[in-house]
Amino acid sequence: MPLRVEPPFRAEHIGSLLRPGNLLELRARFGSGEISREALGAAEDAAIRDALALQERVGLKLATDGEFRRRLYHSFFYRALGDISIDTVGGEDAKGGKGGEPGKRATQPVALIRSRVHWTKPINVADLRFVAANSALVPKITIPGPCALHFRGGDAAVLASAYKDVEAFWEDTVAAFVRELTALADAGCRYVQIDETAFAKFGDPEVQAALRARGDDWSVLIDKYIAVTNRVLAQAPPSLRIGMHLCRGNRGGQWHAEGSYDTVAERLFNALDIAFYFLEYDTPRAGTFARKDELTRRIEDAARHLDLDRLAVSPQCGFASLDTGNPISPEIQERKLRLVVELAHEIWGES
Repeated sequence: MPLRVEPPFRAEHIGSLLRPGNLLELRARFGSGEISREALGAAEDAAIRDALALQERVGLKLATDGEFRRRLYHSFFYRALGDISIDTVGGEDAKGGKGGEPGKRATQPVALIRSRVHWTKPINVADLRFVAANSALVPKITIPGPCALHFRGGDAAVLASAYKDVEAFWEDTVAAFVRELTALADAGCRYVQIDETAFAKFGDPEVQAALRARGDDWSVLIDKYIAVTNRVLAQAPPSLRIGMHLCRGNRGGQWHAEGSYDTVAERLFNALDIAFYFLEYDTPRAGTFARKDELTRRIEDAARHLDLDRLAVSPQCGFASLDTGNPISPEIQERKLRLVVELAHEIWGES
């Protein structure tokens, strides 16, 4: 098989990495007004350089900034688009912390939309440029999905105060995402990953029941979300390689949904115009992946249905979708990344 020079690569990771303890401490001090934005930014720069060195050290071809400038993987993005909260629990914005016992289903946050969705300036371009300036690896930018905000609140959240027409909300959302993707491409970005937390959750009976309770038919909603996402993809710059990570939620070791892809697979994999997917298959909630020999067998199983050249491997989700991270150590994080690279070399002869 030819070596890959364009993303996605054989050995991947989803994006977020464990934040160093000193960075979390400084972020808390910044929040309480003890240090300046400049001091926090300098600490973020140093921590990101260390994260880039980690990704180079284990042999990856791509690099993210570990999402070290974000508290949560999607809230920063939507807040840049207006007076919007996508991460409200119990009437207040979630403020971090472990939030409960790892391995359990977490409370599903809701959205508060107090203004129209409006793109005013690049959100991720500075992050892209910092990675490019400090690493020879291919920068990967991760952004939330365009339907995540609606999924968290439905039409009721859209119409509560900011909009009188749901279609106007979708038009604004598509326009904002297209402008951000265009800004990234203009800045030299080649690789974008959409973190989509809705599609994989539609197969969970509890999620389906919650959607029915608020007046949504999940089967109708998935078709709408596919159509909206396709509108974004159709207008995205052709120079971008855009993939999608399907996520059931991973927050401090907790999760928001479970179930197979069977319920959504036919429509999702045939109707959505995405170039490639990052699919969760390493937990009982989604399927299973385990150690290297088991991983190899799973890839062999997958290769019975798809050409081996169309496959790659990565951890199932980010290591720290929330800044406080998942309940693992930095040493285990590095071992997991090394395992992914080693496996890719054994199977494809490259990472």
